[in-house]
Amino acid sequence: MSNEVFIVHGHDESMKVSIARTIDKLDLNPIILHEKPSKGRTIIEKFTTYSNVGFAIILLSPDDIGYSKSTKPENFKYRARQNVILELGYFLGKLGRERVIALFKKDNEFEIPSDYSGVLFVEFDNNGKWKFDLVRELKAAGYKVDANKLI
Repeated sequence: MSNEVFIVHGHDESMKVSIARTIDKLDLNPIILHEKPSKGRTIIEKFTTYSNVGFAIILLSPDDIGYSKSTKPENFKYRARQNVILELGYFLGKLGRERVIALFKKDNEFEIPSDYSGVLFVEFDNNGKWKFDLVRELKAAGYKVDANKLI
């Protein structure tokens, strides 16, 4: 099994760095698309090249604002970037639900995509419980990881 884990992220730099460093501590290789060479490829070509991994972590950060046309603008909700939602769907199709985890920042006004029932959504909390939830899912997916490396 590959030791690579793809990290899909929006604009929350601190969230992305925290996840990547956690993956590093577990002796796995975080794949962050913008850190990889483009070699003249389009984003989609680059994405499909680097998406040959055994596990994907999707970071749902409140980067965009959205609301239905039938509601008032003041009833907006924070949402993840559209490309993040697209890539969540891509990895669900490619890897299956058991190899995808979505981490989100809890906010009363944050909207989790409703069509993704059955996907594991874990709160990216300040006390770091998410790290141990991630280790559990990585182990279930066949990765050899040691939670003690996070302490």
